[in-house]
Amino acid sequence: MDYLLVAGGLVGLLVGGDLLVRGAVGVARRFDVSPMVIGLTLVGFGTSAPELVTSLQAALIGSPGIALGNIVGSNIANILLILGLAALISPMAVAPAAFKRDGTVLVLATLACVAAVLAGTVGRPAGGFLLAGLAAFLALTFAIERRRHTAAADVYEAEAESLPVLKTGAPASLAVFAVGLVITVLAARFLVQGAAALAADFGVSEAVIGLTVVAVGTSLPELATSAVAAVRRQSDVALGNVVGSNIFNVLGILGVTALVSPLAVPAEIARLDVWVMLAATALLVAVVVTGWRITRREGAALLAVYAGYIAFLAL
Repeated sequence: MDYLLVAGGLVGLLVGGDLLVRGAVGVARRFDVSPMVIGLTLVGFGTSAPELVTSLQAALIGSPGIALGNIVGSNIANILLILGLAALISPMAVAPAAFKRDGTVLVLATLACVAAVLAGTVGRPAGGFLLAGLAAFLALTFAIERRRHTAAADVYEAEAESLPVLKTGAPASLAVFAVGLVITVLAARFLVQGAAALAADFGVSEAVIGLTVVAVGTSLPELATSAVAAVRRQSDVALGNVVGSNIFNVLGILGVTALVSPLAVPAEIARLDVWVMLAATALLVAVVVTGWRITRREGAALLAVYAGYIAFLAL
């Protein structure tokens, strides 16, 4: 039954997250919201919705290891696993002007996450600070794009245009969004319950399950989006999806979760995993700025690092 709960939760998150994004984008398009705004907000938030709902569910039932492990593990998987696979499918050219701004925000957000984790408890003040950082990032981006069209806006627009179009009116799109939200919430509940039971069954901490099974499962929307973008040779979409998702994970999801229910940080996450997340972020920046592309060899290296990390956790 524990395996069925986890499997059903993962499938439900993938289906629910997809419906949620399709419905939200459909409503936005019916109200003539610009592709730049859709790409900046709805795509990043939508692909991170499984992480948000799962971490909230875990925090509310008193499983901070799953809640925090899901966020940290998802950011690690997004960089090492998802970008590694995308680069193996198709080498990724990077627009320097687009990456410099959002890449800088990603580094600052990751450092803020490390600081919050090292405090021992991610409380409501930290949650409020992270959410304020997300609001400042969005406001600054809107203000810049209103004055002039930048390379980053091209990436946001490409992300929005890569999404499938719902050929329905606003009410039907809203209904699809609502159905997706319900499925995502129920699936997250099943996943958290099953994950907590698996941790007890195998005699490992909930943090390890959160960093692995839960984190990879909630990252499936990012995996699907980046893989499709790589096949279509839309490297800007693949990279932008990961960078945006990681920013939302730290500033938005950790911020909201900490505001709702402060998280006691498991010792193993503070000792190892948050540093792996920081190192993965630094590795991403280093790979990108040395040549402004991610080659297949570099993609394979990212995957090898992730395999080594998972093997270490398993042992």
